[in-house]
Amino acid sequence: SMDSDTYRPFDPWRPTPVKEESRKQIVETHYFNVDRVAQFGEVGQFERFILHENNGDTVGVLAVTADGKIPFVEQYRIPTHRWTLEFRQAMPRANEQYLDVASRKLREEAGYEASKLTQFTRFINTPSFSSQYTALYLATGLKEVDRSAIGPETPRPAVRLYTQQEAMEMVTNGTIVDAKTIIAILRLHEGLLEHIGM
Repeated sequence: SMDSDTYRPFDPWRPTPVKEESRKQIVETHYFNVDRVAQFGEVGQFERFILHENNGDTVGVLAVTADGKIPFVEQYRIPTHRWTLEFRQAMPRANEQYLDVASRKLREEAGYEASKLTQFTRFINTPSFSSQYTALYLATGLKEVDRSAIGPETPRPAVRLYTQQEAMEMVTNGTIVDAKTIIAILRLHEGLLEHIGM
């Protein structure tokens, strides 16, 4: 039919194969809401639960020092009962710009200010049940400042500096398991600094 025709190799916006019949918000929190959605498709009626982040994308920051080191934060993650090595992300506060979020998280948790912050990618975290995107920024021209991070899981996270090669090895051997961190390290490995004129 005309509806399924596409005019380029991959069209992410072609007509939907399912029809939404009802939607009801069942959870409302400071960070996210959850909707119960009834849909109808070729397989008949089915139900989905969809998570919506409040205040837009989460924002992550990949920082690189003048001598090529990357600051990582040790973080205890409650849902997976394990420690991770990552660079942190945060959601915007009401009316906060993404650049300001990036600057705030870099200062609070890694202990740096950057003279240059550049967005280099944006991705969907878990498209199967969430509308959440993450925007990633590269921070360069760093200077050390006092950290002020106080989080309930890890009140004063340890910051560890690793070279790009060490970071890539930790991605490859499974030490780094956080998706945004893996994505950023792979981009760095592929020449991100040169690509955006650093």
